[in-house]
This record gives sequence, C-alpha cells and structure tokens, in this order.
Amino acid sequence: MKLSFLPQARTRRSGVLGMTSGLRRRLVVMLIIPLILLAILNAWLDYRSAGNVALQQDQHLLALVPLVADSVIGEIDGRPLLLMAPPVEEFLKDRPRSAGYAILDVDGKVLAGEEWLGGGLPPTDAAPEVHSEEYGGATWRIVRQRQQTVLGEVVIAVGDGSDPRQQWASSILYKVLLPNLVLIALAAFAVGWAVERALKPLLALKEAVERRSPRDLSAIDTASSPEEVRPLVDSLNRLFGLVNAQAESQRRFVADAAHQLRTPLAGLQAQVEAWAQAASARPARETLALPTDQVVKLRNATRRTSQLANQLLALSRADARGMHSQPEQRVDLKALCEDCLESHLDAATAKGIDLGLDVERAHVMGHDWLLRELLANLVDNAIKYCHEGGTVTIRCGRRDGVAVLEVEDDGPGVAPAELPRILERFYRVQGTLGEGNGLGLAIAEEIARVHRTHLQLQPGAAGRGLKVTLVFPG
Repeated sequence: MKLSFLPQARTRRSGVLGMTSGLRRRLVVMLIIPLILLAILNAWLDYRSAGNVALQQDQHLLALVPLVADSVIGEIDGRPLLLMAPPVEEFLKDRPRSAGYAILDVDGKVLAGEEWLGGGLPPTDAAPEVHSEEYGGATWRIVRQRQQTVLGEVVIAVGDGSDPRQQWASSILYKVLLPNLVLIALAAFAVGWAVERALKPLLALKEAVERRSPRDLSAIDTASSPEEVRPLVDSLNRLFGLVNAQAESQRRFVADAAHQLRTPLAGLQAQVEAWAQAASARPARETLALPTDQVVKLRNATRRTSQLANQLLALSRADARGMHSQPEQRVDLKALCEDCLESHLDAATAKGIDLGLDVERAHVMGHDWLLRELLANLVDNAIKYCHEGGTVTIRCGRRDGVAVLEVEDDGPGVAPAELPRILERFYRVQGTLGEGNGLGLAIAEEIARVHRTHLQLQPGAAGRGLKVTLVFPG
C-alpha cells in the first residue's frame, strides 16, 4: 500500500482555485455592472435627445404653416395657385417621401396637396393642432392651423414623416442595444484579462504559500509581493519568525537533553553489560545479589534508554528546518548500502536472518550522514521485527530515470490500516514483539523530507513483510 497525500492536496488546491475564481468573478461583475448602467443611461439620453429633436421638428413645422399660406397667390378653376416660398420648397425637396402639405377649406375639403392630410375634422379656431398619424408604414408628425390667404380663410396642414422618436424606436436594436452589448462583451473580456493580470502577483504569492512544507518557516520575499498585500506578508513573516523561534527552542532543548543523557547512559550501559556478562559466567552460587534474569532486564532497559537518547538526538539533527542552509553533496548509494550491510551483519546473524544486497550504481545529491542514519534505521527496524531465519534485502539503483533506495523484509508486516500511522513519532503497532521506541521510521521520514521526498510503505513480496521505498526526485 502506497501512502499518498495527493487527494488532500487536490482538495486544498481546488479550494484555492474556487476562492480565486470567486474573487475574479466578483471583480468582473462589479466592473461590468457600471458599464451596463452606463449603457442604459446612454439609451435614455439618446431618447431624450430624440425628444428634443422632435420638439424642434414641431417648431419647424409650425414655422412652415404661415409660409405655405403665403405661397397662395391666386386661384385657377377653383384651385389655389401656388408659388412656394423657398423654405417650403426646400423642405419638400429634402424629404421627397417623408414631407407633405395640404390646403383645405374650412369644411375640410382638400384644395391642394396630399389628400390623406385632409382626414379628420379641421381646427375650429386659430390655435394650431399638432399630432401624430400612421401613414404608409411610418409615423408622421402633422400640424394643422387656420390661416388667412388671398382666397380667404383656409386650413394649412404640414406633415413630416421623419419623426426622430420613431427612428430611435426602430433603430434602437442596431444603434443602441447591439453596440452596447458588443461593448459590454468586449469590456468583460478586457476587464477579465486585466483582473487576471492584476491578480497574478497575488495568485503567485498564494501558490508560494500553498507549496510550502509545514516545516518551512522562512520569511516570504516582501519585495516580490504586491504593494497592497505587503502588510499581510509582513504580518505572516512575523508570525513565521515567532513560530520558528519557538520550534528552534524546542529543537535545541531536545538536542541538548539527548546529548546530556548520552554520556551517563553510555557509562551505565557499559557497567550493566559487564555486570550481565559476569552474572552469566559465574556459577549460580557465586552470582551477584540480583538474579540473572533481573540483570538481563536491567541491561535491556538500559539499552532502550540509550537508544532513545541517540534517536532523539538524531531526530533533532535531522529536523528539516536546520538542514536547508547546509550544502548538499554527491552521495554514492551503492557504497552506502554496502557499509550499512557490514555494520548490521552481526545483529542479523545473531537472529539467523539472511541480510542481503541487491544494488546497482546510483548517486544522489543530499547529506551523506543523514542518508546513513535513514538507511540504518530502516535496516535496524527490519532486523528487529523480522522473525528468526527471515530475509532482509537492501536495494538501490535507478528506476525510470530516478534513484531508488529500498529495504524489504519478509516478517509479519503491518496491517494496511496501521501503515499511515507507523511514521508517527513514538507510535508502535499494537501487539508488536521486540524492543523499540517508535522513532526509527519517524526519523527516516524526517530525513526523507529533508531530501524533498517521503517514505513509501507497502507489503513485501507475496504480500508478506514490509517494503520501504525512497524515490529521490530527479
């Protein structure tokens, strides 16, 4: 079974993208809504402008009415003889299909001009009548008024079919709505692009924080952050500094305590070992005051305490925060495995375990002494929990272009439910036989993180034992 934290990373990343998309969407909406309101205001102003033009049109028609009356200079066969005034002639010439006039008697009979302009009742007094009529598929603005001419009192009607309000209504889709919609669409694209470009430094900062290891408490580069978020970056840096100082203080305490314990524990262990050897070598009647089995228990307890102090010291030295500043070097994994086999051969032989090598030449960039500690912990863990007469294999080489370090045993293995927890500090699988403090794999995992990777745990061959694999980044 291979440990993987990718689903959590994807969930966290999807949350970040969702939040970013929401921010971008809010900014786009907040910028587009004013454009829509401006488009509506523009349409309203166009309509008001059309109304003003229509008012001017009505005044123009009112001014033409007396000029048409003055154009009547006589009568021929009961019909008026006309000599159009230049403004009237120009009005009719400029609008051949949307301009007309009519001269009616007081009873409403058309004497000259457009017959359809004579519809309706004539005005009853001298006040002008202004109204709109539908004719020929257009809306006409018509003015009727009684006027005195050489023929007597007549009714003059002047019509204009180029009503600006009608033109505005007919062309609103093409001249107002459609251009504004295109403008809004282009503005949405431009605003979206601009917002994305503007948020790019903020997103880069968010990604930089997201990619950080939980143990990386170094300060964020303030100069590369947007000016608006620099106070936030400064606050984060201060928080990182406080947390880092506290963690560093704890790490130094553990290292100092473990280092101070090593010397007295080493002396105590040497005395107890000598005592145990003496107790086992003398006849029963000459043994020391303590029975041999109690001496053995005391020796084992001393060994565990000494091992715990050494592991605590190794754990504090392997802390990822303290290793980033130290330069890496080229490490020969094959030589590392051979040295580890030699140092653990006696312990494996004592349990009848077949400790073997399956190595190929491979080099990685890292810290030699840390990788030795990692491999020693893995091999020691495999020998300690493997049954007598079992097999432990140390492997290294290259797979798919990357360096791989691996330790496999055919012991009792670990239940799949326990695999995620055995990398925790001081955790031991329930029912495990043998001595241990639950720190070996935790130290190895800490060292793996220093080398930008992690331990992959899965059952060994044929589903037996445990195989621990370390794949180094290319």
